[in-house]
Amino acid sequence: MTTERYERGWEKLMEVDGTGGAKVIESLRDISPDLGQFVIEFAFGDIYSREGLDLKQRQLITISALTALGGCEPQLTVHINAALNVGLSPKEIVEALLHCTPYAGFPRVLNATFVAKEVFEERGLTVPQH
Repeated sequence: MTTERYERGWEKLMEVDGTGGAKVIESLRDISPDLGQFVIEFAFGDIYSREGLDLKQRQLITISALTALGGCEPQLTVHINAALNVGLSPKEIVEALLHCTPYAGFPRVLNATFVAKEVFEERGLTVPQH
């Protein structure tokens, strides 16, 4: 039985992450389907569905948090794709990562930047230089 919260979360997940989000949820089915349900209901049904921030702002925050945490490269791949899906440009994403440097440090920002580079290359995108 799906709830309104689950359905709202699934719709938001598809809007933001598309097939990348669906792959994450599917990858949890045989190990921790409850975790997948929590991602859908809580992260996307509750948090991403709130008013007050648009999806671009939410993705900038998410990318920044994942960068600062470090060790989140698989999640960064999904969310950098999501940032592009909701309309952020590669330049905006790179600037957000660069802005994290004094707070998160060079190693974490370098790792996140290399993830962004891979995503951009996969999507045939380039970053305009100054």
